[in-house]
Amino acid sequence: MSWTLSTEEQQNYARDGYLVREAVFDSSQIANLAAAAEAAAAAALALVASGKTYILDHKRFVDIGPMTLQFEHSDASNTLRVIEPVAQLQPELGALLRDPRLVEPMRQLVGSADIGLWTNKLNLKRPREGSGFGWHQDSPYWIHDCNHVDQLPNVMLAFDAATAANGCLRVIRGSHTKGCLPGTDDGTALGGFFTSPDCFDLVDERALTVPAGSLIFFSPHIIHGSGPNHSDLPRRAIIITYQPAGHPTLKTREIEDVHIGFT
Repeated sequence: MSWTLSTEEQQNYARDGYLVREAVFDSSQIANLAAAAEAAAAAALALVASGKTYILDHKRFVDIGPMTLQFEHSDASNTLRVIEPVAQLQPELGALLRDPRLVEPMRQLVGSADIGLWTNKLNLKRPREGSGFGWHQDSPYWIHDCNHVDQLPNVMLAFDAATAANGCLRVIRGSHTKGCLPGTDDGTALGGFFTSPDCFDLVDERALTVPAGSLIFFSPHIIHGSGPNHSDLPRRAIIITYQPAGHPTLKTREIEDVHIGFT
């Protein structure tokens, strides 16, 4: 089976900055991947004592080698929010990087038949506890680490149904066409990484509510964010970012070219 994008899908991505394919993975596959994600989270937490802890804007981070853990918004929180990179912690997540359902479309979006990994991260938005992500672009985070930031598309795989209540991904439709935009100037350590509200209009906001197993492809330049999880259900997802082959990854600075594998 071919997973390549149709002409219409490519045109929609170019216009909107994102593309949704619903329920690409079945319930059994998603259950196995969600279990792997939880095992990865447990493995990461077990390494915290060996890492370097620091606080930015009252948010706790821990660096363990090239891996960064982000915790929920409290200096003393022990609830994991993000692990980047994560695929090295569980083989099922590592195999996902080579899955044709991701790789075939990504070859088209990167614009290269030969692609590699840029980064990957696990978002853990826990029930009643998971905080939101402010409006931001990915490209300003990355532009100083590579010279091909336009060729770093993302794909998010939803391990749970994403709803407005549990903090689904939200995007500003069409905002990717403006390139890297200025950040806020609020005097905080991280404020510059959040897009200035003067650069977009919320009339273009789209809430991407999708069933578990869905894929969301989105541009590194699109403004996106999410709300907190007010529900009793988790909203876990992995985000994988690809690039042209032959370039080092964001965190390890090793070259990890990707060849399709089957699971």
